[in-house]
Amino acid sequence: MSSLTDEQIMLEVSRGDLDQLRHLFDRYHVRIYNFFQKMVRNQAVSEDLTQDVFAKVIRYRSSYKQGNFASWIFTIARNIFSTYYQKQKKERSHLINDDLVDSGEVHASDSNEEELSHLQRALLKLNPSDRELIVMHRFQEIKYEQIAEIVGSSEGAVKVKVHRALKKLKDVYFQTI
Repeated sequence: MSSLTDEQIMLEVSRGDLDQLRHLFDRYHVRIYNFFQKMVRNQAVSEDLTQDVFAKVIRYRSSYKQGNFASWIFTIARNIFSTYYQKQKKERSHLINDDLVDSGEVHASDSNEEELSHLQRALLKLNPSDRELIVMHRFQEIKYEQIAEIVGSSEGAVKVKVHRALKKLKDVYFQTI
């Protein structure tokens, strides 16, 4: 694995050294996949969307301008999710409930799995922007500052939005117990 920073590696990629992309793929593909998995709860879709992110990294490599690489790649992932979600929303108005039932994620064998399943159902009931903020902050452990850069907002506004989204999640979670 390369000892270069993500930003240094991406600069090499942007200059045409596509072999260096494997280092970024190794460092980020699981995080990107997990982001999508928490958003859509569908393994095949998450794999496809993750592939799309790295295809766009290659396609738009020359647009990388030495900023924070994690923010840049998660902005790409966020845009890909937004496009996917809007397309699905047009095709089916009840996407989230259908995917939850179809995924088989509702089955739990013990109380911890049952609680996790309940949390996932509650998370899926939130609007996509609230869910996205919670996933980035709590599950992906992205700092408020980076989330602000990704969503094009201030750090203070992101903190408030995450706090409100967590309150909504808590309300939804305890409504259905």
